[in-house]
Amino acid sequence: MTRYIDVNDIRQLLHTTGTESFIRTLAGYIRADYLRWPEFDKSPRTAAHSPEGVIELMPVADHALYGFKYVNGHPNNTRANLLTVMAFGVLADVATGVPLLLSEFTIVTALRTAATSALAASVLARPGSKSMALIGNGAQSEFQALAFKNMLGIEHIRVFDTDPAATAKLIRNLSGVKGLTLTRAASIREAVQGADIVTTVTADKTNATILTPDMIEAGMHINAVGGDCPGKTELHADVLNGARVMVEFEPQTRMEGDIQQLPADSPVIHFWQVLAGVVQGRESDAQVTVFDSVGFALEDFSALRYLNDLVHSEGIGKRIDLIAQPSNCKDLYSLVAASGATESEGRVRGLVQAA
Repeated sequence: MTRYIDVNDIRQLLHTTGTESFIRTLAGYIRADYLRWPEFDKSPRTAAHSPEGVIELMPVADHALYGFKYVNGHPNNTRANLLTVMAFGVLADVATGVPLLLSEFTIVTALRTAATSALAASVLARPGSKSMALIGNGAQSEFQALAFKNMLGIEHIRVFDTDPAATAKLIRNLSGVKGLTLTRAASIREAVQGADIVTTVTADKTNATILTPDMIEAGMHINAVGGDCPGKTELHADVLNGARVMVEFEPQTRMEGDIQQLPADSPVIHFWQVLAGVVQGRESDAQVTVFDSVGFALEDFSALRYLNDLVHSEGIGKRIDLIAQPSNCKDLYSLVAASGATESEGRVRGLVQAA
């Protein structure tokens, strides 16, 4: 049987562990898996694009476990009061193909994205960074703020969104967080001025220019989260040309990240190599760094692995009959017959005998 984790299970789990603690532990799982990078069977995600958005499957596997996520990105969903991003994830046993876990992944995606952002900043941002600009105050923003406060010690965040209601929501939701000050900015330029870290997490499926070179200051770290599909970017190309750029999985980021604007041989460094100490992240205090984050399946795998461990340690979720399991593995039809097919079979045999 498969363990199923729904939205209420995740809510209860976060109430028990605390969101910040969950993000920090999840970041440890992500780090551990990136340090095993050569062990994984990796590929860019499969995407079905439409004028309204994109639906994607994100698979990855090691020798023991296979994981994938179904996720969409539909910026106009908010007009119908639907989330822009919705997802679920599956973890399966490689040896048998049995699905071990089916989980809600809309909330978990926000958690793992925030954990990955803060983990990347831990190796790229200047030590002692205390201030951040957060551009885009939608569904992901609170998680980013909490991750950077908890994992990097960020104390002050200037926030901006083209929708004032989104900014008001963010400030309201985090008003009780001790040690964190949120300031509403009147523009992107005002938000980023003097910031140690700039996080962009916008949703529009366009080649937008959220940050321009004249906004960038020496030593800034830019956490570019919003650009995550072909034709969707946030940074002016010259911001990238003037920075040290780190990517998760280069074949995917070349298609979907902000570096899709640059030549195919533009220099990048790789997240797993920086974590492993094979390649240096930041080279000087004055250097501008960019994490061109598009979200890679390995991060979802880490989250699924963490949830699967919690299934056993905390007993979360419930067992469901997702996959048919007849008592005789060669008699799948027995499951149908047991639910009423036996009687109809008898009628057929009777008609055959009468003929």
